[in-house]
Amino acid sequence: MATLEHSIASAKRLVVKIGSALLVDRDTGLRTQWLKSLAADVAAIRARGTDVILVSSGSIALGRGVLGLSAGDLPLEQSQAAASVGQIRLARAYEDSLAPHGITTGQVLVTLEDSEDRRRYLNSRATMETLLSLGVTPIVNENDTVATDEIRYGDNDRLAAQVAVTAGADCLVLLSDVDGLYTDNPQVNSAAQHYDIVEQITPEIEGQAGDAASGLSKGGMKTKIIAAKLATDAGCAMVITLGTPLNPLKTLEDGGRCTWFIAQTNPQAARKRWIAAMKPQAQITIDTGAQTALASGKSLLPIGMTKTQGVYLRGDPVAIMSIEGVQLGVGLTRYSSVEADLIKGLRSQDIAKTLGYEGRSVFIHRDDMVI
Repeated sequence: MATLEHSIASAKRLVVKIGSALLVDRDTGLRTQWLKSLAADVAAIRARGTDVILVSSGSIALGRGVLGLSAGDLPLEQSQAAASVGQIRLARAYEDSLAPHGITTGQVLVTLEDSEDRRRYLNSRATMETLLSLGVTPIVNENDTVATDEIRYGDNDRLAAQVAVTAGADCLVLLSDVDGLYTDNPQVNSAAQHYDIVEQITPEIEGQAGDAASGLSKGGMKTKIIAAKLATDAGCAMVITLGTPLNPLKTLEDGGRCTWFIAQTNPQAARKRWIAAMKPQAQITIDTGAQTALASGKSLLPIGMTKTQGVYLRGDPVAIMSIEGVQLGVGLTRYSSVEADLIKGLRSQDIAKTLGYEGRSVFIHRDDMVI
């Protein structure tokens, strides 16, 4: 049984990945009762103040059944068509399951490009933060209707890990068709040993990962290990557990068998380290009032800026300078240099009048800077 240290009970922000094979039965379609039990688990977790994000496969599996497409791999165009039909049904299924618990859902569709491009990454992060602040449970899936091989994650294990990193989650649960990591494939080797906890992902651990066994699932243990490396390096613990029972999250909390991958840091420290390693593309100068505010952990507002030097776009790293010319830190700006020249020194409520459109109240958010 997991201790509180290795438990979703202590999570402040939780990401849960649900695979197609758990959600969709090849013959009967959506597993409605299972989904209702998951919704009850989510409601119980949210009731104690934990943010929950669901990363769900299933749109293609649902859509292909509606369209009567054959089993096996589909051509890209048919996969995208199936996703288009299935995504509507998937979103409705989550809404119908969570609404009785008073939970509002929101759909977020992403591609690999959204995490690789810094501006898209910031947009995704801001959207996720806003949804969570409004009490919404986001339902995230790959945007299979437009994604081609070049811009695909390809599996929702890695997608879930990237969502966890983007959202600053401290725990990621992969609901799977296996109850964790083994030294070998337990379906083939009865002597395979189960890992309760993985402190560090070594080459030996990576070598013990197998391939997918499910006809509906794209991922295997290899993709789960890749997801674990991504998540734990960013300060997010990850757990693999059997998702097939009803109330799978409650089952996990009650001591269900699983494998925990231990976070190597915490989400905030990992993000700060990432920003600190960036090379600033320009400089902004701030007044003493803003300098005091930043030192106390606050965001940088346009009113505190006195000068901007260089050309940059939203999401680029800029050096934050004092009036005396001393570099105070680095931050990811929420405005371009053209916009910055127009709004520096302005109060937040005057930004829209100057720009001609609604802007953001902060120039650099405290989560996007290192002082």
